[in-house]
Amino acid sequence: MDLIFEDRAAPERNRSLRALAAGSVGNFIEWYEFAVYGYFATVVAERFFTPAGGSAAEGLVRTYASFALAFFFRPLGAALFGRLADRVGRRPVLILVVALMTGATTLIGLLPTYAQAGALAPWLLTFLRVVQGLSAGGEFGGAVAMLTEFAPPGRRGLYGAWQSFTVALGLLAGAGLAAGLATVLTETQLGSWGWRLPFLLALPLGLLALWLRVGLEETPEFQDPAAGSVRVPAGAIGLAVGRVMGWSAAGYTFLVVLPSYLQTALHTGFRTALLATAVANLGFAAAILPAGLLSDRVGRRPVMLTGAGLVVVLALPLLHLLQDPGVPAGVKGAALCGAGAVVGLMAGPGPALLSEMFPARARCTGLGLAYALSNAVFSGCAGLIITEAVKRTGNLDVPGYYAAATCAVSVLALLRPWMRKAG
Repeated sequence: MDLIFEDRAAPERNRSLRALAAGSVGNFIEWYEFAVYGYFATVVAERFFTPAGGSAAEGLVRTYASFALAFFFRPLGAALFGRLADRVGRRPVLILVVALMTGATTLIGLLPTYAQAGALAPWLLTFLRVVQGLSAGGEFGGAVAMLTEFAPPGRRGLYGAWQSFTVALGLLAGAGLAAGLATVLTETQLGSWGWRLPFLLALPLGLLALWLRVGLEETPEFQDPAAGSVRVPAGAIGLAVGRVMGWSAAGYTFLVVLPSYLQTALHTGFRTALLATAVANLGFAAAILPAGLLSDRVGRRPVMLTGAGLVVVLALPLLHLLQDPGVPAGVKGAALCGAGAVVGLMAGPGPALLSEMFPARARCTGLGLAYALSNAVFSGCAGLIITEAVKRTGNLDVPGYYAAATCAVSVLALLRPWMRKAG
């Protein structure tokens, strides 16, 4: 009897594991690319947004404006591809969005610079960023729906956490590659052609993702005839945005914007700034899966409340510690690692929490829109808001205020219950 049970369970387990790999790899590529763009923001600004005679600060603001523009196309991608995934299935949409993301990212690595193509260069870059924004908007909803719908009973938190974990892996891969290139290449080589290599690397990664997704089955919940056709509850989207806005803002502040902040505001070297960000991302990655697993035992909201509350309390002290030249580097590194771990407490349970707020035939649209709207406003604008505010006010505490304020709103939203049962 035990052998028969194992034989029946094996295909189910294999299907879940393949879905885990296929759903995660697209998120890895997406966030690897966004990380690379953020980490090379100063290089991109110089090559695409700073004509002769322009200031570096103005170029960086334009670079982050392009960064934000891609995020604002995410909600459109979430609505378009999410609705398609809720009608025709998760699998075909996930294949389409990873193909679009891979193509756009690879083409960025081949673009002519401002010196080569003049004013056409920033427009071409911005167009490709728009394509990335559209595809990324469709990626999250489809991937999280697939991960949580294929999850074994009682493991939605852990399986959904793999979405966030691969985000952390993508950020780490981007930071590691950027730091490696900055170490082995001269500044001239890095600015001339070295910055292109991370974008071109998206091509083999994308081909792997396509291979995994082509062999996927459709999720059981989507195929269930009882699922029917359900409209997306607008109230759930608003509440979901509030619940994850702190995750979005604090994550981008501490994990992506930090290198440019350290360079422009605190005058830290490029390599040191990248190393600091890698340390923060290590803490982030280490906390995600345990947080997702814990949420399967104690609930999603208590774990996320802990993370958001800690950011509210600790964001400003962290900035003050980084600004103090008398604090040892080891202490600063430990603080950055801890800051990343706190964001991981929100990112681990977050995907499952969003998934469980929406019924199966509205899930991709609903959770995709909530996440995309949150990221468009509170992640995509983080670099632009922080850079511009620090430049205008001279206040180096701006990143801390930004992260703490958004997490305070998330605390209030997480304290409010949502009665709908998903599926």
